[in-house]
Amino acid sequence: MSGYGSFGSSLRDLPRLRRTRRGRVSSWDRSGGNVDNIRVHPGETAELADIAGPGVITHIWCTVAVDDLGHRSEVEGDYLRRLVLRITWDDSPHPNVLVPLGDFFGMGHGRSANFVSAPLQMSPQDGKGFNCWFAMPFATRARFELISEMSIKPVIFYYYVDYESYDEPDPELGYFHAQWRRQNPTDGVDQGDESNDEFLLGGTNLDGAGNYVLLEAEGRGHYVGSVLNVHNLRHTSDWNWYGEGDDMIFIDGEPWPPRLHGTGTEDYFNTAWCPSQPYQAPYHGITMPGGPNWSGQVSYYRFHVEDPVVFDRSIRVTIEHGHANKRSDDVSSVAYWYQTLPSLPFDLAPVDQRLPRAL
Repeated sequence: MSGYGSFGSSLRDLPRLRRTRRGRVSSWDRSGGNVDNIRVHPGETAELADIAGPGVITHIWCTVAVDDLGHRSEVEGDYLRRLVLRITWDDSPHPNVLVPLGDFFGMGHGRSANFVSAPLQMSPQDGKGFNCWFAMPFATRARFELISEMSIKPVIFYYYVDYESYDEPDPELGYFHAQWRRQNPTDGVDQGDESNDEFLLGGTNLDGAGNYVLLEAEGRGHYVGSVLNVHNLRHTSDWNWYGEGDDMIFIDGEPWPPRLHGTGTEDYFNTAWCPSQPYQAPYHGITMPGGPNWSGQVSYYRFHVEDPVVFDRSIRVTIEHGHANKRSDDVSSVAYWYQTLPSLPFDLAPVDQRLPRAL
């Protein structure tokens, strides 16, 4: 076995022969039968994999079903926010990935649907097959856990964790991180006597201080994307676009205005003109476009695979919640990034603060 190697993963690079050893940890039935899953009860934490390094996680697949136990299916139907994926690298004192299961795989609000991006996919039936192709190198250890914060129902969980093993770690490889955040609602302002246009389009933001924060990290690394979810909480027959929020990414403590200052929510996610249609591309898309007049639940993704945002000391990834931070919506997100260890510790909101709002 050799090291991580300088080859890529494109079709052109596939003929380049590698000296690695492939491995997999999965939920296969050790008795030789067909019960190829684990059962996780409310309040339990299941260890999915504990892999010795050096190596790299190359692919994760999983699917989950809820045992209703005679209860109605809508009881704890928000299980994708109640189940948490926790990943820890190299005996770090705190998790490096700590995200509700559904959100980690690219869609918010505790929902799933078929969609395709390059690093994350939800596959048929009805998006219940979750896939991740983010490469996740590690030097000594990779530990995967599934935490159940269900109250009533156990879950049945099937999974693969695919990896490659090497002889030596590569000190130039960053460690994969993912963090979930939510502000419910964002700290907007009352419309008061302003017209609809004044409320949604007027005002100024000359420091970015009140922006919604997707990520704050310290160390050396690069930010590689995010999922952003919005539940539109403004009920009106007037034009009710939730966007107009500029993205602002502050690198290595730079002052406002940052070098990376954008022009609007849909613009950062590479769409245009207040989109209301679902769309999927390798690096950007809208998995949930919302209802009439942009009502209800929305979910976007943007992955910086070809254009990672590099930082040497720190990064702060933010976006306005409406122009000049005037809107008060339910906003949540997952940020994905690579960096050196140790990283800043982060936690996850209690389960009652993660559950999606009813439509």
